[in-house]
Amino acid sequence: MKRVAMIVLWPSFLAAALAEGCFFALFDPAELVRLEETGLAPMAIYGIGFFLFWTLCALASMLTCYLAFTPEGDPPF
Repeated sequence: MKRVAMIVLWPSFLAAALAEGCFFALFDPAELVRLEETGLAPMAIYGIGFFLFWTLCALASMLTCYLAFTPEGDPPF
């Protein structure tokens, strides 16, 4: 179980870091939401964005693991 968790979480972490870097290189958090209305600091927006990207990447990685691990005897493709 720990191995599957690391197979899912580590690549999704790396993909989320890359996605966040690319996304926030193009968009400023102050332009995405009105920070005065939310009361959130820009660093909080970066953190929330990272965890959203990590969740999406982890879901994609879990789906990949689910589809890749087949019962014994079945061809994988």
